[in-house]
Amino acid sequence: MTASLPCTAIVTGGTGGLGSAVTEHLLELGWRLVVPWYVEGELDRVPVHPGLELVRADLSVDADVESVVELATKDEERPLFGIVNLVGGFVSGQRVHETPIEVLDAQLSINLRIAYGIVQTALPYLIRRGGGSVVCIGSAAAVRPFPGAATYIASKAAVAALVEALAVEYGGDNIRVNGLLPTMIDTPANREAMPEADRSSWARPSDIAEVIGFLLSDASRAVTGASIPVANTAGAH
Repeated sequence: MTASLPCTAIVTGGTGGLGSAVTEHLLELGWRLVVPWYVEGELDRVPVHPGLELVRADLSVDADVESVVELATKDEERPLFGIVNLVGGFVSGQRVHETPIEVLDAQLSINLRIAYGIVQTALPYLIRRGGGSVVCIGSAAAVRPFPGAATYIASKAAVAALVEALAVEYGGDNIRVNGLLPTMIDTPANREAMPEADRSSWARPSDIAEVIGFLLSDASRAVTGASIPVANTAGAH
């Protein structure tokens, strides 16, 4: 199976600061999107569009994950092909000996388990349909760590490892799996949290959205198992 549109993609975190840009871009490309949401206040970030189906879901709950995948697979004329995992969380400020183990558990849950769960649930369908493309959001910190965020860095490194493992396990099923390693993403929340920061190298959501669109398309059919850096290279010089 190829991504010859129209096809369906699930975009977790598709109403967030990055996700809303991804949602808008994929709709412009002609995708049917299923976007689970949890925070009602984020809904005004995404457009009203006939190709967009919003569903309230707690992706840490297996039954909700199953409902999202069921919705995404109900339209046989627009089969599920893409999985875009954008849900994530960040904590920093303490070294390991100062950080409760519960913080690690929470970071692994939001950054790794949710991605694992949605992919695991969708895989049987993608196998039956003959293929698909999965994109997971990681972090440049996984390969260039900094002090004070070990739980976050470990969880994002686990995402990169999951990408590589999935690519090996499901390449024979024509399922491609790739990860993105952004620097800091230029979202309103990050600007508010760090108003004095130098944003010249911060990754722009619109640029990341275009990379994701490429990775879901047939143009990237030779790319799998990759961890791809994304940054604002134009502003870094």
